[in-house]
Amino acid sequence: MPLCYKETQLQSLNNNNNKNVSFSGENVIIRDDLASGIAMSEPPRQSKFKSQPMPKGVAFQQDGSQTRKANRNHNQPGIKMFRDKRFDSFKTWSGGGLERQLSILRGKEPIGNAQDGNNATRSFDRALPVDRYFDALEGPELETLKSSEEIMLPHDKQWPFLLRFPVSSFGICLGVSSQAILWKTLATSPTTEFLHITPKINLILWYISAVLIATIFAVYILKLLFYFEAVRREYYHPIRVNFFFAPWIALLFLALGVPPSVTKNLHQSLWYILMAPILFLELKIYGQWMSGGQRRLSKVANPSNHLSVVGNFVGALLGASMGLIEGPIFFFAVGLAHYTVLFVTLYQRLPTNATLPKELHPVFFLFVAAPSVASMAWAKIQGSFDYGSRIAYFIALFLYFSLAVRINFFRGFKFSLAWWAYTFPMTGAAIATIRYSNQVPNIVTKSLCIALALISTFTVIALLLSTILHAFVFRDLFPNDIAIAISDRKRKPHKHWLGFRYGSQDSKEIENYLKFVNTDESSFG
Repeated sequence: MPLCYKETQLQSLNNNNNKNVSFSGENVIIRDDLASGIAMSEPPRQSKFKSQPMPKGVAFQQDGSQTRKANRNHNQPGIKMFRDKRFDSFKTWSGGGLERQLSILRGKEPIGNAQDGNNATRSFDRALPVDRYFDALEGPELETLKSSEEIMLPHDKQWPFLLRFPVSSFGICLGVSSQAILWKTLATSPTTEFLHITPKINLILWYISAVLIATIFAVYILKLLFYFEAVRREYYHPIRVNFFFAPWIALLFLALGVPPSVTKNLHQSLWYILMAPILFLELKIYGQWMSGGQRRLSKVANPSNHLSVVGNFVGALLGASMGLIEGPIFFFAVGLAHYTVLFVTLYQRLPTNATLPKELHPVFFLFVAAPSVASMAWAKIQGSFDYGSRIAYFIALFLYFSLAVRINFFRGFKFSLAWWAYTFPMTGAAIATIRYSNQVPNIVTKSLCIALALISTFTVIALLLSTILHAFVFRDLFPNDIAIAISDRKRKPHKHWLGFRYGSQDSKEIENYLKFVNTDESSFG
């Protein structure tokens, strides 16, 4: 006799104990000890299967089990860095950054401010005030973050390369391009004819300088396009703004060192094109020196300020070489006036000014750059190495030897881009010595010009090799640029839960009292 429907269902349940049975999309688990007491009131319905989204990183094997795939991007920090939204605040093309910058350029008020991952206000609609740089940073170069401050970018990982590429990288261009001028002078000067130096050295160095300048220019333009806020913060930095003269000075060096085989006469319009941005920067910086405030010269005086002065003398030298008269005299006069003020200010640094650390000792050689180039510029304007040129040259020579005899200026600190401050002042002194030797030829001047030329050449070669090693082998040439990542507002002191400031004397006394009370209660309990 066939079994009834209920008995058939119970037998099927007994054969598949503790298994999932689907009714109308719901899972019901029937246990062994309860199966005999359940009566089915209606025939089973056909199971329904609804598609569900598959979680990321899950794969199905042939037996139906699920396995989680290994994250392919686990060992690819570049992809993680790209997806890290904490860097979006500095990106030009994310979060409406481009629209904000275009609104600012048009003179309109940007609409709204976004919030970053740390719930800090992204107030990039206006430039960071200079007070924040002095409040958040310390040191003579304002590069070190104070312990009471915090940065907007992550400090526990390496930032994208463009964010770590500083404007001070153009110092490499100054050192290499000045070597092209040196070897051109050695090959063409009457006092060094006995060396029989081939002009091909100048040609090779000039092409190397052109490629190097073009490469660094391209990288920094990419930084301007993709991280406009980082470039703007460098521009408003009270010390680092001086390095914005370096790209244009490097181009002036490139024009001065052009080989005769490439061209003998440069068009005069090139001089006006190169001097226009220098004039614009000088109107900004020199005006701030005079107007007072936080950017007055006594507040921001630093050897790096020489970069804002030496451009006048280099421009005067190039203009006089092209046959110009009034323009070179104008820039020479402006440079001479501000170099005198800067020289006196740096010589009598106030007792409250911070002493330069060992890592910044090379920037002292920038003292030599301005008078050595000024001597050559005035000689070109006057047509001879007269008494005015000799006065400037002797000042540069004295400063050179007064720094060279200080052995501590060359040891005891780690390699960095600041070392390139040795190069073009040494090269400028060597070139000025060759020009002086042409006017006063004797065994002393000839020996001196050869010695200074060799020292500057070996210095540039050593620094170039060290830079390549630290950039591509050790990969520590460009650390995280803390100076551009400071927050736009001062961090508020942390409050205790009772309303007292955390770390104050009152809060400490309350905490000690609570600890004492808790200790007594635990001992009596």
